Amino acid sequence: MKFAGIGLDEPRIMGVINVSPESFYKGSVKSDERALAETAVRMVEEGASFIDIGAKSTAPYLETQIPLEEEIKRAVWAVKVVKDSVDVPVSIDTTSARVAEEALKAGADIINDVTGLKGDPEMAKVASEYSAPTVLCAHGTVRDFSDPVATVVHFLEESLAIAREHGVEDVAVDPAIGFLRPRYPPWYEWDSKVIANLNLLKLLGKPILVGVSRKSFIGAITGRENPSERLAGSLSATAVAVFRGANIVRTHDVRETLDAVKMAGFLRRFSI
Repeated sequence: MKFAGIGLDEPRIMGVINVSPESFYKGSVKSDERALAETAVRMVEEGASFIDIGAKSTAPYLETQIPLEEEIKRAVWAVKVVKDSVDVPVSIDTTSARVAEEALKAGADIINDVTGLKGDPEMAKVASEYSAPTVLCAHGTVRDFSDPVATVVHFLEESLAIAREHGVEDVAVDPAIGFLRPRYPPWYEWDSKVIANLNLLKLLGKPILVGVSRKSFIGAITGRENPSERLAGSLSATAVAVFRGANIVRTHDVRETLDAVKMAGFLRRFSI
């Protein structure tokens, strides 16, 4: 599996499945083998090209700490079930090199690190050792609040440098919607400006992966406090992200998102 070449064809869908009860969207959480397998199969049938597994919530505004051994247990179990159920690349959403390595041993194909290789100093080594395609999220301490896009690009350039240093070339970049939360401007304005100008990330020369599905900035803009009510807002943000250059969309709702992606992807062909 490689990210190289993605962007030359239609945008892809990455279906999200969580096995972490603490996750912000409870509708994404699967706690038994049958539900997990059935969800993976349904997502692939609906058009997912990847499945992303989260064994611990990474939401920055929630208390999400769990023992490392518990995250490993969840991740290995979920990866094995999903790999036995579907034939698409599986990513492990984690900030821990140990979790990533155990998930890769269990059959995972991709590392999805919301710290962009800056959290665990061993993560880049694991990605290199296993030749694992890696999703690099924008991560760092925001010092200049005036230009969200320039900040995201800067953080991603730092992560790309770490990846290159370790020989990790097969990467996608993620602007980390929902993770960079400055006091001012409000985080929902920050995220909106990044999505509206996503095309500027093209200068990095890597496929762009975006996750907006049911996130809090949608709730802040639409007034939908409950994540279960944010599907329409998610589809709208997804369409804009794809029109502005997203190559992979990470979502809880594959069937509905695929239609939005197809429409936005088709329309962007005619953009001048």
